[in-house]
Amino acid sequence: MKASRLDEEFGTDCVAVTGLGLVTPAGVGWEATWKGVLAGQSVAATDPALAGLPVDFSCRVPDFDPHALVGKGAGRLDRFSQLAVAAARLSLLDAGLDPAEWAADRVGVVIGVGLPSLETCQREWVKLHAGNYKEVSPLTLPRSLPNMVAGEIGMRFGARGPNLTVSTACASGGTALGTALDLLRSGRCDIVLAGGTEAAPTARLHVLAGSQMRALSTRRSDPAAASRPFDADRDGFVVAEGAAVLVLERSEHALARRAGRVRARLLGYGASADAHHPTAPDPTGEGVALALRAALGDAGLRPGDIDHVNAHATSTRLNDLVESQVLDRVFPHSPPVTSNKGVLGHTMGAAGAIEAACAVLSLEQQVVPPVANLDSLDPEIPLDVVSKMPRQVRMEHVISASYGFGGQNAVLALGR
Repeated sequence: MKASRLDEEFGTDCVAVTGLGLVTPAGVGWEATWKGVLAGQSVAATDPALAGLPVDFSCRVPDFDPHALVGKGAGRLDRFSQLAVAAARLSLLDAGLDPAEWAADRVGVVIGVGLPSLETCQREWVKLHAGNYKEVSPLTLPRSLPNMVAGEIGMRFGARGPNLTVSTACASGGTALGTALDLLRSGRCDIVLAGGTEAAPTARLHVLAGSQMRALSTRRSDPAAASRPFDADRDGFVVAEGAAVLVLERSEHALARRAGRVRARLLGYGASADAHHPTAPDPTGEGVALALRAALGDAGLRPGDIDHVNAHATSTRLNDLVESQVLDRVFPHSPPVTSNKGVLGHTMGAAGAIEAACAVLSLEQQVVPPVANLDSLDPEIPLDVVSKMPRQVRMEHVISASYGFGGQNAVLALGR
């Protein structure tokens, strides 16, 4: 979208999405991810790194070359940081932004991370346990601390504004985008690189812990059929890795630099807490409903204005059921619903950002991707869930919703 159209149609007081950077199990780049999501075919497969565990499959990013995508010093980063830096680089290219030309102190970074990185910690713990103290790497902390992912993006691209990592479990990516929206509205930043990252399959302990909780699907004989949001035969989610970074700009700034394209507008953000249970959702769904209504209010929208919902929908029994009942209650006009987790698995801290990016692409292309593996809609789920093939839908406003352990909820409202 040309800058002049930005001025005429959006005004100069909105927050524009001007760049998308995606590194997901469907591929590197937004084009590969979108192609995979539209195809509606799961990419889950047996994971040699998880051999011997009760659940030994995951969704991993294919053909990821950190040295090519991250650049110098990639080897000193844990994978969750590598994925995020690569996604940030791709988002800047997509936005047509050159860090050498921006006002560095006006550029912020907000990245969501759901799990602490155990990749380095696992390796160094073995040395500690064996008494080989001098062999423990001095890079143990800078490689594994959650805040380092935002710090690395700031260092690599010269972003010297507010720089932080947020963690609200599987809602982290959505929380990061909402936090970025607040930074831009407040006038503290002109640009924020915002998103989420996760590399849970690199830590066997993370996967085993999820298995012990009975949160993961146990379809070892058919991993590709394991993640099946809203399906009557769902039995848990599939652990995945990935990252997404969106370039968010004050529209006035995008206009001034003559941004070549505005993909969408980030209109509103709603956050809430269930205040109910460490891992289970509140069966009344009131916390989720609060976040949905808060996002609508922040965006100045009514429920009937929403044309599509990209749901959290993890493929677990209780979460999908509660979420669907709340969506039916808040949106009685039944807009079409999808979940990208059928294809990509559950990228946890990255999920909210990846799904927000997919919501942007749905708005751009006026199409809702299908839910993978949805063979028989659970009869207790009262939604119009898109399955089997993409559906063309006229859309002006969409919702992207994310929820996490601890009962933390984050909902984003986006518009064309």
